[in-house]
Amino acid sequence: MPLVPDPPPPATPPLPRSQHGRSAITCRYRCGAACAHPAPNTTDNPTFAELVSRRGVLRAGAVLTLVGAAGAALAACADQAPSGGPAGGAAGGGNGAPPPAPGTNFTPVAPNTADAITVPPGYTSSVVLRWGDPILPGAPAFDFAAQSAAAQAGQFGFNNDYCGLVPLQDSRWAMWSNHEYVSPTFMFTGYDEANPTEEQVRISWNAVGGSVVVVHRAASGVIEAVPGDRLNRRITALTPFRLTGPAAGSASLRTSADPDGRTVLGMHSNCSGGITPWGTVLSGEENFNNYFANAAAVTEPAAAARLKRYGITTGESETKWERFDPRWDVSKEPNEVNRYGYIVEIDPLDPTSTPVKHTSLGRFKHEGANIRLAPDGHAVAYMGDDERFDYLYKFVSRDRYDPNNRAANKTLLENGTLYVASLTGTGEYRGTGSWLPLVENGTSRVPGMSTEEVLVFTRLAADTLRPTKMDRPEDVQPHPRTGRVYVALTNNTDRGAAGKAGTDAANPRVGNKHGQILELAEQGDNPTGTAFDWSLLLVCGDPAAPDTYFGGFDKTQVSPISCPDNLDFDRHGNLWIATDGNALNSNDGLFAVPLEGPERGHVKQFLTVPNGAETCGPLITDDFVLVSVQHPGELDDASADRPGSHWPDGGASQPRPSVVCVVKEGGAIGA
Repeated sequence: MPLVPDPPPPATPPLPRSQHGRSAITCRYRCGAACAHPAPNTTDNPTFAELVSRRGVLRAGAVLTLVGAAGAALAACADQAPSGGPAGGAAGGGNGAPPPAPGTNFTPVAPNTADAITVPPGYTSSVVLRWGDPILPGAPAFDFAAQSAAAQAGQFGFNNDYCGLVPLQDSRWAMWSNHEYVSPTFMFTGYDEANPTEEQVRISWNAVGGSVVVVHRAASGVIEAVPGDRLNRRITALTPFRLTGPAAGSASLRTSADPDGRTVLGMHSNCSGGITPWGTVLSGEENFNNYFANAAAVTEPAAAARLKRYGITTGESETKWERFDPRWDVSKEPNEVNRYGYIVEIDPLDPTSTPVKHTSLGRFKHEGANIRLAPDGHAVAYMGDDERFDYLYKFVSRDRYDPNNRAANKTLLENGTLYVASLTGTGEYRGTGSWLPLVENGTSRVPGMSTEEVLVFTRLAADTLRPTKMDRPEDVQPHPRTGRVYVALTNNTDRGAAGKAGTDAANPRVGNKHGQILELAEQGDNPTGTAFDWSLLLVCGDPAAPDTYFGGFDKTQVSPISCPDNLDFDRHGNLWIATDGNALNSNDGLFAVPLEGPERGHVKQFLTVPNGAETCGPLITDDFVLVSVQHPGELDDASADRPGSHWPDGGASQPRPSVVCVVKEGGAIGA
């Protein structure tokens, strides 16, 4: 596949960016402009001061520098990076600076607003798949001006997000991509937001969900798609799913089309995810609330409170799907909305399998789920509820992993114990925490709520335990070697506002527009336990600002980073961070940061994405990096009639969300 050329400058002046780095129209279509509305969590959880008084711990000081790390596991790591960090250039080496940590030996990319993929010297990028590329046998080539629902059902979907690989043979993989949401204004010229056509809506139903596509590594080293492979598959808003776990079949999940409450049509709003040790894909249904309409018509107090806590649209939805199928209208099908907001499991190796939605892992705005196997074989899934002031969760399976029984492993997430996290500060940027049980092996631990109610209305159940309100917990990833867990807390500009939750040790900034990365160590290295230590690895933003922190590394030597979102690890143990909504006047990007040794906290930018785009994915190997470029060109006042980008094809073409492969010319990534 040829490398993608840098496109020429656009014919029109650059369109404006929002103050948070993400356009208002992106916010509307992805999450219903959630940050423009009151946060759904209005519970009166304990403040940090109350926790200090209650538990007798030290109150954290002003937000300036980290004086240590929590617990032996975190302290040992933090002590290797003394405050102030080493001297020397950003790329390391020379002037007494340590050499770059293995896997991070590249020249950082400077912040920029280029309408291109920008990579370090010696690296090149190519497109693996674009929105609309045919992947199923018989699917037509993409024609922007002549789209159809039938064509889209066999083509790569829109707004790809999480990207995962399940190995096959001979440098081949089954690649999974989430297709999170649709932006009809950018999909169709002349689009009438008030009156979409039925065909436009049906195209949208087939543009969300996910894709399984076999890919291989070509002789040139780049990753290429294999259209028409027998494993290739599209999952859409119309694909049948099976509900599992204790809530399956419960009254809250029954509808007129499914009186048994066990079969759901489709998934959408799927953001991040993970690959399980048994070779399946986990995908998180996140901003599902944005696709359901007319919550204001529901007046029964308990039902109305539940819809409000989940932020369900009070009037018409942005996409108007409810006009063409009443299941999207909660005034007509009040339980359909309860069938979204789960962790989904898909088997990419069996194109005939029925994907499942796991009620045992709770229902909320799941960013994703990632698995760590405990020494005794229990599967432990870590998860975040991506909303301002919502919570961090984990799930411990009842049963144990069997390396010789894949079929049994595929049921591990159907039963177990669901926890929500409470964090306490014991010093500046550090502390301890507890996992509070919500459901324990099928039994509710929440007074006054049944097991089914806890799992379907998990936010309300968690509220009763008063866990810690977090700054939008997104990707939550256990380190494959150390077991430490890393949490991307993207931002929360409402933190400390009048009538809103104030700061605490883990969420230390008022009006937090840049986010932070939390590092968590299970006490005794026991992921099935209920106690942990934590510290903040990064407090993101402008390195020159006094309220930022980079793991103890010299702040003058790091790349600026804002709004951490998706995470991955390389073979050397470095953390890689994709950003969403960079609030530092630069396009979003991908960053590497060592977690151990003298380079701990040395954030280095590896790439930037085009105008208006978000960096998603990512997936890091020695040979290549995959990133999903989501919503390119989605700038305020842009549309398909006035493109805000011409990436990836250049010229006068429409922007198309795509999966991108980055390789190093003649070498390994970061070598």
